[in-house]
Amino acid sequence: MAPEEDAGTELLLQSFERRFLAARALRSFPWQSLEAKLRDSSDSELLRDILQKHEAVHTEPLDELYEALAETLMAKESTQGHRSYLLPSGGSVTLSESTAIISHGTTGLVTWDAALYLAEWAIENPAAFTDRTVLELGSGAGLTGLAICKMCRPRAYIFSDCHSRVLEQLRGNVLLNGLSLEADITANLDSPRVTVAQLDWDVTTVHQLSAFQPDVVIAADVLYCPEAIMSLVGVLRRLAACREHQRAPEVYVAFTVRNPDTCQLFTTELGRAGITWEAEPRHDQKLFPYEEHLEMAILNLTM
Repeated sequence: MAPEEDAGTELLLQSFERRFLAARALRSFPWQSLEAKLRDSSDSELLRDILQKHEAVHTEPLDELYEALAETLMAKESTQGHRSYLLPSGGSVTLSESTAIISHGTTGLVTWDAALYLAEWAIENPAAFTDRTVLELGSGAGLTGLAICKMCRPRAYIFSDCHSRVLEQLRGNVLLNGLSLEADITANLDSPRVTVAQLDWDVTTVHQLSAFQPDVVIAADVLYCPEAIMSLVGVLRRLAACREHQRAPEVYVAFTVRNPDTCQLFTTELGRAGITWEAEPRHDQKLFPYEEHLEMAILNLTM
């Protein structure tokens, strides 16, 4: 097999592996590419390679697999599941997530595509976070922040959200990935100081925000309605005000362009608040499985 064919086959195997570990829908797997490869006689061992990858993950004896399957079929359907996202370092981020898009009255218990997109950008631009204090607004399941903590070496990282169930899941996911919360006296000194904070954009004050002292503020997939946009712009204005005599934090907001009017409203409100912006160039790094046809963007805000 030619080197370029070897590379193409390896990329296809990685694509299947990443989607499998992230529990993506079967329709998102690259079945057409697989079919085309299998038609090529030089790739006759490709299917075996895919199966071996999955067997490497599941090494239990066959009888135990049948027993586990029987228990699963008889058990009540779980509302939580685990997904793993592979990192370039060879490690991974593993998350407990809701199996429903909306659960407990919130959409924050699942990982949204813009969070994956922002995590890729962060890994490609680690200098934006290294040795800095990062505040994430609307952290959700925690994918972006955990990827930054593992790959970009921030000094401190503050996950924040307003929903109690989301905060509970966030704390669990931080611990699941081997990080310690700031109050833990056994925390690894080589890891960033990690905090999970309750933050309601509509009621938080300049005084409360000043305690965070962030160098960088990020948010992903939080522009889902006009009310959320107004609240986000409001909290950004207060973040700028709490560092009146210091340099304002750098701000990066990632979002999926679902409704152009919503995006227009966001940039309009930024202008009214005196916040300028520029779009970050699209990055080529594709580490995580998400819908490739979606249009996503990251805005760099200057407050």
